[in-house]
Amino acid sequence: MINIGIIGFAHSHVIGICEEWLKKPELEIRVAFGWDADKARCALVCKRLGIPEAQELNDILGDDNIQAVFIACETLFHARYAVMSANAKKKIILYKPIALTIEQADSIIDAVNANNIDFTLAWQMRTDPVNLQIKELIDTGNLGRPYYFRRRHCLGMHRNEDFKNTWHCNEKLGGDIFADDSSHAIDWMISLFGMPKSVMCEMSTMHTPEVKNDLGAAMFKYPSGLIAEITFCASCSAAEITTECYFERGTIQHYGGDAVSTRLPHENTPSLKWFTEGEKDWRVSDIPLPGSQWDRICAQAKPLAEFLRNKRPPISTAAQGRDALKAVLACYASAENGRREII
Repeated sequence: MINIGIIGFAHSHVIGICEEWLKKPELEIRVAFGWDADKARCALVCKRLGIPEAQELNDILGDDNIQAVFIACETLFHARYAVMSANAKKKIILYKPIALTIEQADSIIDAVNANNIDFTLAWQMRTDPVNLQIKELIDTGNLGRPYYFRRRHCLGMHRNEDFKNTWHCNEKLGGDIFADDSSHAIDWMISLFGMPKSVMCEMSTMHTPEVKNDLGAAMFKYPSGLIAEITFCASCSAAEITTECYFERGTIQHYGGDAVSTRLPHENTPSLKWFTEGEKDWRVSDIPLPGSQWDRICAQAKPLAEFLRNKRPPISTAAQGRDALKAVLACYASAENGRREII
């Protein structure tokens, strides 16, 4: 049994993951304490989870019976608490993205390496069963060289009038919604194809002035010639197709991969299909779509538990988190300067 302390509940996905650990003892994770600098938020979430509320951060970091921490505070504070946790010799789960700046990311990497700590970033897209099947299809090489990749990642935050008041829209605490959420898709792209060499990006603020950069499109170029497009919209009502990839000898089509594409009835929608030259029809994945995006979020509990119990490698290393951040920051540089940015 691994005892884990939660450091911050700003990234609310940690709540769903903890609920899975609490109701599935076979995962062998005990949520020992919760702590948050926002005392009201801490009290509310700890009551919901039925876990003790730590009065001080050292109640977690100084407790030798707690082997691990899950850091889910506002992104601004990731580096501070990750370095403190590494120095306290705790295994670390850090919710995405790694940080706001390269300097912050480097401080995390240095602390993890200096203390020889087991560390993983939590990225839902890297553990999603359909995404893993897509990676397997690419890695077999049966489809040949990838020519063009497009991932659409959207949210429906225009339907939430209070979203503009959350920390996700506070540039100091979280950058903005593009920084916080497009990072999912950009990191997944990197997990499939490696680091791109350049990007051209445009961003706009469309629906609510306070929700800055709720729309963005980034066109990444790879040394092989592959063009990879990431499109993001935080003010989207509904969608179906999520990912398209066109290859030398075939095609991949992926459906229902985000919140807006699982909002409407989708029981008869295939999660994934692919065509390979020489075959007569599409092949269709037998992996079903989840009922909702929240189901996907909660499903991270199992691979994260396996990491904590040394049953699997990190979902994403700190260095890989830095790569994703570098690519995201290059998008901002391109959008601001109006030119292609070398990564």
